[in-house]
Amino acid sequence: MSSKVLALSLMAGCAMTTVSLALAQANGPAGTQVAQVFSGGTIRDIRVEGTQRIEPSTVRSYLTVQPGDRFDPAKIDESLKALFATGLFADIQLKREGDSLVVAVQENPIINRIAFEGNRRLETEQLEKEIQLRARVVYTRTRVQSDVQRILDIYRRQGRFAAAVEPKVIKLDQNRVDLVFEINEGARTGVRAINFVGNERFSAGSLRENIQTRETAWWRFLTSEDSYDPDRVNYDRELLRRFYLKEGYADFRVVSAVAELTPEKEDFIITFTVEEGERYKFGKVDIKSNLKALDPEQLRSTLITKEGNWYNAQEVEDTINKLTNAVGDLQYAFVDVRPQITRNRDTQTIDITYEIAEGPRVYVERIDITGNVRTLDKVIRREMLVAEGDPFSATKLKRSEQRIKDLDFFERVQVSSQEGSAPDRSVVAVDIQEKSTGEIAVGAGYSTTDGPLADFSIRERNLLGKGQDLRFGATVSKRRQEYDVSFTEPYFLDRDLSAGFDLFRLTRNYQNEASYNEKNNGFALRMGYPLSDRLRQRLYYQLQGTTISNVPTAASIYVQQQVGSRVTSLVGQEITYDARNSRLDPTEGYYVRVQTDAAGLGGAARYLRTKIGGGVYIPVFSNDWVLSTSAEIGYIVGLGKDVALNDRFFIGGDTLRGFRTAGIGPRDLRTSDALGGKEYARGSVEMSFPLGLPEDFGIKGYGFTDVGTLAKSGISGDPGVADERSLRLSVGTGVSWKSPFGPIRVDFAIPILKESYDRKEIFRFSFGTRF
Repeated sequence: MSSKVLALSLMAGCAMTTVSLALAQANGPAGTQVAQVFSGGTIRDIRVEGTQRIEPSTVRSYLTVQPGDRFDPAKIDESLKALFATGLFADIQLKREGDSLVVAVQENPIINRIAFEGNRRLETEQLEKEIQLRARVVYTRTRVQSDVQRILDIYRRQGRFAAAVEPKVIKLDQNRVDLVFEINEGARTGVRAINFVGNERFSAGSLRENIQTRETAWWRFLTSEDSYDPDRVNYDRELLRRFYLKEGYADFRVVSAVAELTPEKEDFIITFTVEEGERYKFGKVDIKSNLKALDPEQLRSTLITKEGNWYNAQEVEDTINKLTNAVGDLQYAFVDVRPQITRNRDTQTIDITYEIAEGPRVYVERIDITGNVRTLDKVIRREMLVAEGDPFSATKLKRSEQRIKDLDFFERVQVSSQEGSAPDRSVVAVDIQEKSTGEIAVGAGYSTTDGPLADFSIRERNLLGKGQDLRFGATVSKRRQEYDVSFTEPYFLDRDLSAGFDLFRLTRNYQNEASYNEKNNGFALRMGYPLSDRLRQRLYYQLQGTTISNVPTAASIYVQQQVGSRVTSLVGQEITYDARNSRLDPTEGYYVRVQTDAAGLGGAARYLRTKIGGGVYIPVFSNDWVLSTSAEIGYIVGLGKDVALNDRFFIGGDTLRGFRTAGIGPRDLRTSDALGGKEYARGSVEMSFPLGLPEDFGIKGYGFTDVGTLAKSGISGDPGVADERSLRLSVGTGVSWKSPFGPIRVDFAIPILKESYDRKEIFRFSFGTRF
């Protein structure tokens, strides 16, 4: 080595700090010799060599020494580090030639293009969004390795831990390269087994049903829950904790959750180690109020937790929500309800005192919505019960989350609060994941007289991401053809005012029921608005033309009298109070509905019609067992003339399982023609329950009892007309399946109480699908 020239070469990925320290701090003879080379004398000139795209002046700007400075080993070391930190160079050499400092550089190449090979499960566009490197960006090994790790992370989130990524560099002219990521996706890393250690009160099978991760099975080909995901396993720990706390095990904890990769690296074995502890009951339950003029005794009826019952953490949370709502209804804006829990280990009871105090005055600073690609922000914001500037309310946030879920536009909805810009400010974060909102529904039924029946509809429930609902439906069979188009704008003029219209053309063959054919053509206009949070009213107007035809001479005389055409002009309203926990899949709560129609504003029909109905949902044992009851009554009266046949009520089919459509009620015994009735009552009791199959199957069982009556045809004194108020009763069972092709349901019902002239239908079947 020349005594006046020293080359300092650092390749990408080498230990630059080691060489630098050797230059600045060496204690041995060689290190001293190196330092001496850059010691003494003044830098007269700085010469840059090897640049192609980069200007020499740019290189000099990164140096910490300039012409006129002394040769200082420490500053030259700093210059070397600064040049490497730019990421622009693959190699740098600093030389001393007399009184000149020579900077020889080798530039990193520029990326010409980036390609992916072997990616079948993930789209190229998705991978391009995740990596940092781009075309026309400087290539560095560090950035490539970082992007390799990013790609591997994406595949691991997809459950493919065996994936491998190898970057390949293809050199081009003008110091350019093509970068190719060769991907071996590997098989999806499943979950071979989920084991539990320490569980004595509940079987491993019961615990597996209460976590999200599933063991790999062939029938789970449409779900990713049977692939290993560390985040999902952490969530499973929380689900186990909630389950045990709900069952009364207040001391429960998950000691560990360990995932071990099998030797062949194809599956994981997950083991949860738990400590169950003892089971507790509720002890003394009390309410304490720190608010002036608030008597805690008036809130006692809202308590769900009862002394002597098994401890249930979910009931405690529900009680807090009910107390918060009740106090809020009493015009207390800022309320903080906290349970004071005293655990009595000797008696294995837990005493709870709900302390009501004035909460911190926190306001909503802003609402951030993420995850909506197609759905407009305003569609989500209008379901929020809080707005920017409102007092913060955890209860309203929870209800807002349910309202957004009830739109049925999203796969996942999560509403949470975060710290704002000040202690009295809170940011509400709404994170969603969209799902398909287009639907194709196909229904099928069968009876011994009607034969096969097909229903078809195509619908978009979130048209253009605006929440608008557009539907076309058709029912086609040998005896019935129905076509209808409907459109609904849920927030007309950006107000909580729904508006829409319906166009319809119906042709029905009622020859088997009442010996006539019916045609209806018309339209309807409708609007709806809220009267309160849970009370809503709907107004509508309908104009239709009806034609009764093809009545044989052997038909009932009362049917023959209906032949001809007439116009019906009708206005109506419907008011609904809905206190269910979900409109889509309720498990708790109730609803009440009242509907009234008046025909006579033009047209030939003159009548008043009223329907009153409601239902109750009660969870039994758990939310998997739901007891639902519903009831409805109806009455129609003519105004100056009798009610036409097609305006009367007909019961059966979906409205009374076990009986065919129009299968009960007034009937001409001489011709077996159904004549319809002017008043009816019907009810149903149904229990839905799991069938013991894996939850992923989405299969539920049902047991039900339907009861109903239909009477008052308006015909009196004719012994050939049966018009009895006798009750009909049926019992049955059914199975529903949330299949990959859509919901499927099969019902079997047997009439128990019936009349000899009633028409039965034992079997009903329907299914649908989505796109």
